[in-house]
Amino acid sequence: MARFSWVTLALVMLGGALGVAARAALVVPWGPDVHPLVVPCVTMLVNVSGSLALGWLVGRLGERRPRLRAFAGTGVLGGFTTYSAFAVQTVEVFGAAPVTGMLLAAVTIAGGAAAAAWGLVIGRRQVAARHGVEATA
Repeated sequence: MARFSWVTLALVMLGGALGVAARAALVVPWGPDVHPLVVPCVTMLVNVSGSLALGWLVGRLGERRPRLRAFAGTGVLGGFTTYSAFAVQTVEVFGAAPVTGMLLAAVTIAGGAAAAAWGLVIGRRQVAARHGVEATA
């Protein structure tokens, strides 16, 4: 069992603040006058791209550099992506347009899982190429 580390906690908090700020920079500029699907679609793109990045990070680092993984993975990418906003936005869209809401949910979930898997493959292949071995998927 891993021991608690105040340094790791501080790194996660700092990374989380950076990730939330990055997401806010992409979402907040869209004011109330924008089409009601813009913000949910931006959230979907944030979640899918964040899943790809997290998959790549985990594939690239494996169990090495746990503090970097905590900062960048749990912190930055955990703050950047958002399940809660996705859930609320999906319910709101579903209430107004059920088919669109279902599509938004399906694309976000399936796209995020596929992106995470692809990121893992890419990260592992990069490590394998660096070490001159064949990567396993």
